[in-house]
Amino acid sequence: MDLRQSPRPSGNRNYWTPQRSGTPAESPGMAAATTAPPGNPRTKLPWYRPTAASVILVVMLIAMSVLVITALGLSLFANSKGFWQYAVKQNQYQAVFLTNGQVYFGKIRSINAGYLNLADIYYLQAQQPVQPQANASPQTQSQPNLSLVKLGNEIHGPEDSMYIERSQILFWENLKTNGKVAQAIASYQKNKTP
Repeated sequence: MDLRQSPRPSGNRNYWTPQRSGTPAESPGMAAATTAPPGNPRTKLPWYRPTAASVILVVMLIAMSVLVITALGLSLFANSKGFWQYAVKQNQYQAVFLTNGQVYFGKIRSINAGYLNLADIYYLQAQQPVQPQANASPQTQSQPNLSLVKLGNEIHGPEDSMYIERSQILFWENLKTNGKVAQAIASYQKNKTP
């Protein structure tokens, strides 16, 4: 098989193509022409033509990077002071549930890494009669009568603000304005004497 350079009509590019010939190369110059070409330019893909697999890989890497950055940002934001400012509805009351079973109702003023500040505080107090009634059913006797108490009316006279350690808080939630606790607070505030 004799490899010779054949002219192409497509300009000044020369491509190596095999040509069949029954005679070997006739001159030393022709012998040099029969050596293998440096490479076929048609088989090489330029660096800017990505394959489908490389495009998919790049898209997946970018998507994963965006997800990781978003997750890190959200976790930092959730642990920062800013998250609580958006979660606490300032015009509503919140219920704060503690690890000892106590529940306080009030307005969350601030939260930091160590403490939650609660103001305008109320809590539930169970009032059971000293002597059970003789004609009451057993279910009625076991259910305590709950009343809402305003913090600050106790014997020791605390201020109406409380700092609760965050490790003692199970969770807190915003209260609806039409809920029983919020309505009882509104009723108390309406009926209190200055």
